[in-house]
Amino acid sequence: MRFRLKIMLYMLCLLSLLFGVGGSALISISFQTSLEREKASAHETYQMLLNTLRVVNRIETWSDANDISNVLSQLLSQNASSWSALRVYEQTEMIYETGESAELVEISHEDVKPENCFVSGVSGLYGQHYLQLTGAFVMEDEPFYLDALQDITYIYEMRIQQQESYREIYICLVIACALLSYSITWLLTRPLVKLSRASKEIARGNLSYRSSIKTSDEIGALSADFDYMASQTEKSVRDLKDAISRQERFTRNFTHELKTPMASIIGYADLLRLQTLNPDEQAEAANYIFSAGKRLENLSLRLLDIFVMDKQDLKLRDTSIRILIGKVVSSKQAMLAEKQVNVSAECEIGTCLMEPDLIWSLLVNLIDNAQKALEQGGQIGIVSEMTAEGCRIRVADNGRGIPSEAMEHITEAFYRVDKLRSHKQNGVGLGLALCAKIVELHNGSITFDSKVGVGTCVTVELKEGRI
Repeated sequence: MRFRLKIMLYMLCLLSLLFGVGGSALISISFQTSLEREKASAHETYQMLLNTLRVVNRIETWSDANDISNVLSQLLSQNASSWSALRVYEQTEMIYETGESAELVEISHEDVKPENCFVSGVSGLYGQHYLQLTGAFVMEDEPFYLDALQDITYIYEMRIQQQESYREIYICLVIACALLSYSITWLLTRPLVKLSRASKEIARGNLSYRSSIKTSDEIGALSADFDYMASQTEKSVRDLKDAISRQERFTRNFTHELKTPMASIIGYADLLRLQTLNPDEQAEAANYIFSAGKRLENLSLRLLDIFVMDKQDLKLRDTSIRILIGKVVSSKQAMLAEKQVNVSAECEIGTCLMEPDLIWSLLVNLIDNAQKALEQGGQIGIVSEMTAEGCRIRVADNGRGIPSEAMEHITEAFYRVDKLRSHKQNGVGLGLALCAKIVELHNGSITFDSKVGVGTCVTVELKEGRI
C-alpha cells in the first residue's frame, strides 16, 4: 500500500473515531440534560398540584371522594396539557382516574409519605415514554395517594432525530475528511515522489539529476542532503573517471616512450651483431644506441624524481629566492645565449622557507619549457616577490603559447602539447608534472596563463612561510 494511502487511512480512522465518540457524547449529554429538566419541571408541577389540593382542603370541607374528583377535573380543564393521566387512591381504593390511566404502573403506596414524591420512567404499549410521579396528601386526616403521568415521548423523538441528523452529517464529514486527508497527504508526500525519481535517475547513471525540493521542513532538509550527496557522488565519479583517464594516458604514453628508444636500440644492436656495417655505419649505430639509452635514462630519472618526492621528508631552509634565481639564470645563460634567448630577472629581496634543490629543479624546468616554446630568439622574464605566506615566482615567455584545450592536461605525466617538436627537443613530457609535484610539496599552487601566438606566463606560489 502506498504511503499516502496509509496516512489517509490512519487520519480517517482517527477522525472518524473522534467524531463518532464526540458526537454520540454530545447527543447523550443533550438528551440527559433535557430529561433532567423535564423531570424537574414535572416534579414542580406535581408539587403545585398537591399544594393546590391542600389549600382547597383548608378552605372547603370535603364530604366525600367526589369532591376531590370535582376539584381535579376543574384543575385539569384549566390546564389540560399538563398531565396525560391522573389517578387518586384512598388507601387501596381508586376514587378517581382520567386520561391514559392504563399506562400508569401499579406501585405499592406503603412507603409513600406526604413529604415524599417518587419519580420513575414508564414505557407505553406503543413506544411512548412517560414520567410517573407518585405522592401523598392528607384530607380530613385520611391519606390519599396521587399518581400522575406526564408524556416525555417528544424528548426521545428529538434524540432519534438528532441521531439521524448526526448520522447524515457524520457520513458527509467522513467523505470530506477522506478527500481532504488524501489531498493533504498527496501534498506532503509529493516531495518524496521527487526524491524517489531522483534516486532512480541516479541509479540509472544520470548523476547530474537533482530533486530540487525547496521547502523549509524536514523533507526539504532531506532533499538538500540528498542533492549534496548526489553532487559529491557525481564529483567523486568524475574525479575517478579523470584519474582512470590520466592513468590510461600515462600507461599509453609511457609505453610509447619506452617503445621508440627500445626499438632503436634493438634494431641498431642487431645490425652491429650481424657485423655487416662499415666503421662509419657502426659509429652511427652506436650513436643511435647511445642517444636512445640516454633518453631512457632521462625518462627513468624523471620518473624516479616524481615517485621519490612523495616518500621523502622535506628539509626546509630559509633561502633567498633572489640569490637562487640568479644562480639558476647564470647556469642557463650560455645555453640560452646560444639560442639567442634574452633572459631578464626582477627579484624582490627577502627569504622564505623552501627546499633549495627542489626549487632549483622547478626553475630549471620552467626555463627549459619557456625556451622550448620560443622560436629562434625570444624573451624570458622572471619576476619574484615576497608574500605573507612565502613568495611568488612568475616565468613568462613570448613564445607559441598553449592552446586552451591543452591547459588542463599540461601537468600530467608524458603529456606534450606538440609531440613532434617535443620529441625533436628530446622532451619526455615530465617537466611540468615534476614542477606540479614540487609545488604541492611546498603547500603551494601553480597556474598557467597562456595565449596562442602571444606567450605563456607560469605563476608559482610557495606557502611554507617565512622566518
